[in-house]
Amino acid sequence: MLPRRRQCKIIIATSLFWIFVDFVLLMYYTAPCVGPKCQQPTNEDGSGPIKRIIDRANKWMNELPEERKQMEIPKPVNLDGPGEMGKPVIIEPEGKAESERLWPINEFNLMASDRIALNRSLPDVRPRGCANKVYPKKLPTTSVILVYHNEARSTLLRNVHSIINRSPHDLLAEIILVDDASDQEHLGKSLEDYIAKLPVSVYVVKMKGRSGLIRARMAGAAVAKGQVLTFLDSHCEVTEGWLEPMLARIAEDRTTSVCPVIDVISDDTFQYQHGNDPQMGGFGWSLFFKWFPVPKREQIRRKGDPTEPVRSPTMAGGLFAIDKSYFEELGQYDPGFNIWGGENLELSFKLWMCGGKLEFIPCSHVGHVFRKKSPYHFPPGTNYVNKNNKRLAEVWLDEYKNFYYRISPSVAKTDPGDISDRLNLRKSLSCKSFKWYLENIYPESSWPVNYQFMGEVRNTEAHVCLDTMMKEAGNKVGLYGCHGQGGNQIWAFTKNNELRHDDLCLDVARGGPVMMLSCHMQGGNQHWNYDEKSKEMKHSSGLCLDLSDKSKEEPSVQACNGKKSQKWDLKTLDLIS
Repeated sequence: MLPRRRQCKIIIATSLFWIFVDFVLLMYYTAPCVGPKCQQPTNEDGSGPIKRIIDRANKWMNELPEERKQMEIPKPVNLDGPGEMGKPVIIEPEGKAESERLWPINEFNLMASDRIALNRSLPDVRPRGCANKVYPKKLPTTSVILVYHNEARSTLLRNVHSIINRSPHDLLAEIILVDDASDQEHLGKSLEDYIAKLPVSVYVVKMKGRSGLIRARMAGAAVAKGQVLTFLDSHCEVTEGWLEPMLARIAEDRTTSVCPVIDVISDDTFQYQHGNDPQMGGFGWSLFFKWFPVPKREQIRRKGDPTEPVRSPTMAGGLFAIDKSYFEELGQYDPGFNIWGGENLELSFKLWMCGGKLEFIPCSHVGHVFRKKSPYHFPPGTNYVNKNNKRLAEVWLDEYKNFYYRISPSVAKTDPGDISDRLNLRKSLSCKSFKWYLENIYPESSWPVNYQFMGEVRNTEAHVCLDTMMKEAGNKVGLYGCHGQGGNQIWAFTKNNELRHDDLCLDVARGGPVMMLSCHMQGGNQHWNYDEKSKEMKHSSGLCLDLSDKSKEEPSVQACNGKKSQKWDLKTLDLIS
């Protein structure tokens, strides 16, 4: 008698054999033939599931080559090619001179960009857990809008190909290329002929004259067919899985605008450099956008989940998605804004103050070429940034506009034009106050909400004031004649006992010079106490703020002795009302 294990093997093998025979017979009698040369009878009876599978296979195999070509996206790539998987392109010594000659055209390494394939591969840089997320089957469609002026052909088309290759085509309604009056030949008919052959709808909208980013984007939005508008800069590359998490968030709540995590593409080597964690967008006293780490309150809300969206007070403005109809309800961009500047803050304020939300999506990553300066020039004679910021302040900052004008007096003198429509829009949307925004959405802001004092720090003996001297973090604070105009001489004495100008705090280490360093809100070297009676500004080390024996242009800290050079008036300036 055979062993029991061998008997089991024989039984299983026999069963599998007869199952195979049954399947072959079923296929034979269900469909007459399979393959490209199969001719289907015209009067077949029955339409069982097996036959339907065979019919679909025959239909696919009989398709014309040009119809199947669209299924070949993305095309195979040479992983050893220049820049593949986001690796840097290093120009050999003999090519350096030509590379430097071409650089000013776009203010990045055009030679390196042109060597990289238009459909280059990139690493999957998403946090662990993103690839396993499941999104709703039904998501809104999107129109991706790219505005450009004399963009390099290779960077523009690599952007387009990355969108096509890494986006579900049923969600990608179209890619709209808005040409803001380019005059370079490679962006003319040859570009239009090229994009006409792509497997998704890609077309060019031409501006009649140089209009700037803001109006060009609104021109693209006006013709968009997608339910969601996705704005990208022209020198970007999207990565795997970038689109679905943003559309899913908007599908969940149409009043949420979302931004991808913005990674750096080197302007020199075009290396794809992804960061570790998303950051939040904010702004300083001068309304300049800045990044800052995700604060503890937001980390707690996210419960330590690295894939959870990050709520952000502001967006950088270059890359974001928003429901098209909601964008229109919010009044789009302010039509009185010119060229570029301030539009990101205006939209951010509207979102939060008027009932919406703004989030960064950790599972969506897009690379962006960050240039050190712009290669473009606009007609002289108008300071469009000042005008934009004046309109922004008058409509959205409430009483805090007066504080902003003391920081930026040139803006205060600028004519904003007619803002009645924007004020009426804010009223119709029942928007909250800017103070509410600072207290609830951006409590980390350096703007004055709960300060002990704000104004000049004036030495009673020398009649000079603390002055930043327009220097950045890491420099000594200066002394300069008090002028009462605000600007570099505005200091805040905070509830945390900091002496700060925007995000710079006075810092003294081991009795050394009085430095301006980034505020860390941890006390220590940045902790000061002010005695209103003695007028002494005493550091946590026990030393007092004093004039310097070595230089009239900077203060020092000395042992407290009550002399007049250690007496400081905190002169409050009327900055808010």
